[in-house]
Amino acid sequence: MLGGPNDRMTLLTPDGKRKLEEELHHLKSEQRPTMAKKIEAAKELGDISENAEYSTAKEEQAFTEARIAEIENLLKYAEVATRSAPSGVVAVGSTVIIQDGATTRTYKVVGYNEAKPAEGKVSNESPLGRALLGKRQGEMVTFDTPGGKRSFIIQNVD
Repeated sequence: MLGGPNDRMTLLTPDGKRKLEEELHHLKSEQRPTMAKKIEAAKELGDISENAEYSTAKEEQAFTEARIAEIENLLKYAEVATRSAPSGVVAVGSTVIIQDGATTRTYKVVGYNEAKPAEGKVSNESPLGRALLGKRQGEMVTFDTPGGKRSFIIQNVD
């Protein structure tokens, strides 16, 4: 979902904002010119109505332009999460180590646009993220999952 005046604002960590700005710069300064060259080269091959290279280049250009527009919109409505919570309290941007039985896991709480659970980045809007927010080291946290309730202890908040 994109942020916008009639939508919700986009919450980003400082690192997430920096990565989006870097991607936007790359798309505009490198990807756009590359796409223009590919289209020009494909046009030189002749009839564009039956030219697979031209069609592919135009599709890639459309994808690039769509991603540029998406990132610009995200950044336009972005609010960078600052650590407004006291030290040791989980907030957006916190790295949290939890003890789940015999397993220790590390998560970073991020805005929904940055969430990548496979990389340990959980959205502040996910059940786990919501359960973590405002908690401190040593606290027991319980939250609902599709498989039932889960509980763990917060070992560290950074």
